[in-house]
Amino acid sequence: MNIAILDDYADVVRKLDCFSLIADEAVTIYTDYVCDLDVLADRLKDAEAIVLLRERTPVDDALLQRLPKLKVISQNGHVPHIDLPACTRHGVLVSATLTSRPSYAAAELTWGLMIAALRHIPFEVEALKQGRWQSTIGRGLRGRTLGILGYGRIGKVIAGYAKAFEMPVLVWGREGSRSAAVSDGLPMARDRADFFRRCDVISLHLRLSDGTRGSVSADDLALMKPTSLLVNTSRAELIAPGALVAALKAGRPGMAAVDVLDHEPVFGAADPLLSLPNAVCTPHIGYVEIDNHETAYGNAFRQVLAFKAGEPIAVHNPEVLRAPGA
Repeated sequence: MNIAILDDYADVVRKLDCFSLIADEAVTIYTDYVCDLDVLADRLKDAEAIVLLRERTPVDDALLQRLPKLKVISQNGHVPHIDLPACTRHGVLVSATLTSRPSYAAAELTWGLMIAALRHIPFEVEALKQGRWQSTIGRGLRGRTLGILGYGRIGKVIAGYAKAFEMPVLVWGREGSRSAAVSDGLPMARDRADFFRRCDVISLHLRLSDGTRGSVSADDLALMKPTSLLVNTSRAELIAPGALVAALKAGRPGMAAVDVLDHEPVFGAADPLLSLPNAVCTPHIGYVEIDNHETAYGNAFRQVLAFKAGEPIAVHNPEVLRAPGA
């Protein structure tokens, strides 16, 4: 089976144990990022199966029209970047395993970014290399209030870390988040403004949707303390366009630590956050961890093989299976 694997930025797929599942197939791996339709269509014109990693490459009708041999798209996780109705029209099956397990790797990175920003670790590392000793004074976590915006699977893990670090927690979010937090014995802010005013660190753990896109506004950020930190390892689009850069320049919040940027991937200094001294940025590595890769690609490869065997699993558009000739 001709299998194309896209966006393997770190060129790691062939080194994974799970790659042995498809090593005997005709596999082509692309390690660069391409968004040009013509280039993508040319690369994938002979592919019978495409393996994606999360939302790195969207698949829409314009691309599908030019892939007559494509039979299945496989990945791990949610598929907001895949046009399911278009896939169904073109007879392309979409297989994606969903899990109720939180992303511990993303939660761990969230905590790492929090410490890195408050203790100025990236700055101090570079300063030491340049011969400077103890250039800045940072802040510790103990006793500072952690605000969790969105108390879902990852938010709950973050609350557990806060307890270990002796940080009081304050929660805000939709009714479901607030109810879950109350059930776990966590305090609520009086209202949204109270949440942004009181917290020393705010960590975003919302799923991106039409209702949450741009929901963190410039007015919200302006309420934060000049000593506070905003952490975002979820999605950049949760924050209103341009609001975080403007807020950091204005000094409220005083710092930000983000793993997600408005346009990804970013090369060079194309994102204005990268030029700000009070922003710590990483290249969307929250879920990019070896165990996660083994799970994600392992699921995707098993789905391809199940499809090849005529027993597809984790199907998101079962209408394809009911079509004449399927």
